[in-house]
Amino acid sequence: MLIASYDFYMNSRLKEILLNSNKLKVMVVGDLILDEYIWGNIDRISPEAPVGVLECKSENSALGGAANVANNLSSLGCEVYLVGAVGRDEKGKRLKRLLKKRGINGEGVLEDTDRPTTNKIRVIAHSQQILRIDKEDRRAANDHIKGKLIHYIEKVIPDIDGVICSDYGKGVLSRDVISFISKAARKHRKLIIADPKGSDYSKYKGVNIITPNKKEASEASGIVINSEEDIKDVAKKLFDIFNGNAVLITRGAEGMSLFKGNGKVTHIPTEAKEVYDVSGAGDTVISVFGMAAFAGYDLADAARLANIAAGIGVGKVGTSVVTREEMIHYLDEGELRAKGKILSYPELKQIVSLAKNKKKKVVFTNGCFDLLHIGHIKYLRQARSYGDLLIIGLNDDDSVRKLKGPKRPLIGQDERAHLLAALDCVDYVVLFSELTPERLIKGIKPDVLVKGGDYTKAQVVGRDVVESYGGRVEIVPIVEGMSTSNIVKKIMEKYS
Repeated sequence: MLIASYDFYMNSRLKEILLNSNKLKVMVVGDLILDEYIWGNIDRISPEAPVGVLECKSENSALGGAANVANNLSSLGCEVYLVGAVGRDEKGKRLKRLLKKRGINGEGVLEDTDRPTTNKIRVIAHSQQILRIDKEDRRAANDHIKGKLIHYIEKVIPDIDGVICSDYGKGVLSRDVISFISKAARKHRKLIIADPKGSDYSKYKGVNIITPNKKEASEASGIVINSEEDIKDVAKKLFDIFNGNAVLITRGAEGMSLFKGNGKVTHIPTEAKEVYDVSGAGDTVISVFGMAAFAGYDLADAARLANIAAGIGVGKVGTSVVTREEMIHYLDEGELRAKGKILSYPELKQIVSLAKNKKKKVVFTNGCFDLLHIGHIKYLRQARSYGDLLIIGLNDDDSVRKLKGPKRPLIGQDERAHLLAALDCVDYVVLFSELTPERLIKGIKPDVLVKGGDYTKAQVVGRDVVESYGGRVEIVPIVEGMSTSNIVKKIMEKYS
């Protein structure tokens, strides 16, 4: 969700990071995984066993593990040097082809004849993961492979801006490899960030920042987390173990917490609206956080940006990247929302554009809404049910007088706009001065145009416009006897 007290200065800082960090050179070292997805539906039970039968609709492959970190960084505009190993097999060839397709430098990706390419197969039914199959060998890489990895790291590290260690516990990031990276990074004054694995974090001594999730941090510290004080104790324990500069703990629905070596703590609430799949969420976090940190930005701002990216990422199914454009759109949308529901026409056009980029269905209705009553409420709730976003075009005072006579409106335009904006079913309100909303309709191109039951479809202004691009018109029945005119008449009769 969008934060309640919106900080426009912070928003501009975060956008600055996104716009100015695309020239970075980042080295990613770690375990490479080929993610495979089988997509389908389950509509029946097997006669052979009490299990669902998946009707396969499609299959695809994606970069996983350290390769997914590299993919995320590449999508952010960074030049990426990936270091790791694959097996001499078809899975390894497929992973390397995906790297080449994404423009990721794979010179540091070695073929290990001792083991197969790590492979995770996920079965997705009705957009939900129902099964994962892992094919892997967790043994440490042999001395020959480690030697070649170290040689490549030594060659590349002087020319990069930072190093990310993506540890999935599959044998590449052994204690001696991490030790070498740390020494080389110190020599060349490069920042190292690690996504750790396992319970012994002493292997990360020399790493500047680690980014464990809540469960991992608890296991590594030996402290059960039941409170905010517990998580502070966990961070302190981790500092004692790896002796770094900062710890970023991702906490799922609780957001994330950044602990600096100087004792400063920043808690960041979650930005996720809907969670569909957490696959690769940690990769997204360390990629965005690393990009900002390597560019020299404040770690708290880096964490805030990573938190936004994670919120976007878990709203997607499957291992997927979060782009710079998606985050900028999110920040732009937040800025507009922070201004409130009552927008100018240019602001409204921008918010509608953002909504349509996200495939949201836009609903539009209009009226005077003078003396708001239960009929209006029922009408607007029904209108909102036709889509994802309800926009009200509200006649200003001058146009109401022209339509209703010199004694109207009873309620001024600002008050009417705020009353409408206070309704949960209303997303945005825009004032207009014309007698009809045709200009607004042509400008925002709503998917659904709604009017009350005192109109026929043929009478609805803008119907031809909306239907010309495939939109539709909906007529909502009115509440009998409920109108502003009738309410005024009753008041006059009762008190005259």
